[in-house]
This record gives sequence, structure tokens and C-alpha cells, in this order.
Amino acid sequence: MTRVEPSLSERLADDIVGIIRTERLGPGDALASSRELARRFEVTTPTVREALRRLEATGAVEFRHGSGTYVGSGIDRRLLANPHRPGIDRAAVLELIDARLVVEPSIAAAAARARDADGLAQLDKAVANALAPQKGDERPAVHFHVALAATAGNALLRETIEALLHVRVREQIEIRHSYDDRERDHAEHQRILEAVRAGDADRAHALTHEHLTSIRAVVESANLPERDQ
Repeated sequence: MTRVEPSLSERLADDIVGIIRTERLGPGDALASSRELARRFEVTTPTVREALRRLEATGAVEFRHGSGTYVGSGIDRRLLANPHRPGIDRAAVLELIDARLVVEPSIAAAAARARDADGLAQLDKAVANALAPQKGDERPAVHFHVALAATAGNALLRETIEALLHVRVREQIEIRHSYDDRERDHAEHQRILEAVRAGDADRAHALTHEHLTSIRAVVESANLPERDQ
């Protein structure tokens, strides 16, 4: 089998990630300008921009109009979204909820047992997300269920939930639009947080399962397109 060599922009994207790692940059940190990177790697500025667009597609970097290029929240993400996936239908949204039902109640129980201090601080901030109306495809800075996984004190669990919600971001947005009782959503999150803070693993598990089951019931009756057979 003939081996396909990576393109110049692909190799350059790897080199830019190498800079991020070497300089220990994290999400929100600024990168050098495209011109500076072009001089550093002795390539053209358009080639650098092509490499940065590749990284933007994975969430590794983000462009801020009039400000520059910054390290993105997806720099350490191992599961990546496919931008060319088919459109959203009821089956796809239910598939996401069913996957979350398998893993998240157990994660909530683990969070109640571990009660990681940094995770609890994130939960305190994220619990109010449900009351904050978001426009269009806008997403909260810290997702409540990602913070819940962080509270379990296991970085891989947090990364797993974060990656799952990123890979299926359109389905997750549809869930938020369908389950639009903000007061109810907030109250359910608040009860989960209280169970976690109290160290009640069984209650945290049960409340998270109940919360996701309620979401599933709403999605089942929502006005969503059906999958073509």
C-alpha cells in the first residue's frame, strides 16, 4: 500500500501544536501572529493560515476577530466532531441521551464520593447555566455535566463527557431547545449538586438518572424530524 505523506499544512499544524506544548500554553493563551509563525517556519503566511484553519476545525485554536489567534478548549481533546455528519433527527438526539444515561449517573455517584474541590467550584458556577438563556448555538462556558465529571476527580471522565458533548454538539443544542423549562432544569441540577456536596452517592446517581430520563421523555414527544428508513 502506498503511503500518503502529510501535506505541508498538516505538518505545520503539528509544528504549531508542538509550540503550544513546548511553551505550555493553555486554553485562552495567545499564539504568535501568522506572520511571526511564517517567519519562524520559513513558509508563506497563507500556508500558516491554512494550518491554523485545520486546527480551528478541531477546536485546538480559535480566531478572535480583530484580536488574533488563541489556544482553544479542544487542544487536549481526543475525540473530534465530524463537520460533515448528516442532519439532526430524533434518533440521533435520543442516541446521545441514551449514551449519557449509561455513563453519567455513575459519574455523579463517583463525584459524590470524591468531591474534588476544583470540580465543586466549577459545579457552583455551572449550576446557574440553566437559568441563563442562550442564543442559537451558543454554549455555556462550563457545562454542568462536564463539571460534574470533573468533581469525580478523574481527568479522563471529565474529558470523556466533554468530548461526547462536543462530538454531538448539535444534538446537545437540540436537547437544550427541547427541554426548555429553565426553572425545572435548574432545580434538577441544584438537587444533584446538593447530593454530591453531601457525599450521597446513591442519591446523586438516582437524581442524575431521573434528570436524563425526563429529558428523554421530552425529546420523544418533541417536534423533531424522523430518520429516513
